[in-house]
Amino acid sequence: MVTQITKGIKISVLTSFEGTYFKNYKIHFAFSYEIKIENHSKDSVQLNTRHWEIYDALNNKEIVDGEGVVGKKPVLKPGEIHTYTSGCLLSSPIGAMKGFYSMVNFTTTKSFRVIIPTFKFSAPFALN
Repeated sequence: MVTQITKGIKISVLTSFEGTYFKNYKIHFAFSYEIKIENHSKDSVQLNTRHWEIYDALNNKEIVDGEGVVGKKPVLKPGEIHTYTSGCLLSSPIGAMKGFYSMVNFTTTKSFRVIIPTFKFSAPFALN
């Protein structure tokens, strides 16, 4: 598990290999990740958008920007936690993701970025 704290918001990530799939006549490696967002600040915050950089061992890079996370824009009061699970398909058995969430602080009404630390994917058979 990797963790990062930005402005009192703690991000923890746990990854898992889900298997291989054929899509468009090409093998893909499926991974899931669980993200826990903890509000250790004294203010209520809301997650509005996400930005991802997804890498695989073949040097491919994909950028994904979007609203919220898995269809939600969670509001976290001080001490609250929001957890969600998502996934991605890679063209190789090893890869990584990193990014940030854009959040708003309800007390100051200012937007800020929360860093999502780089987390790695690896299929068990890919490591020796």
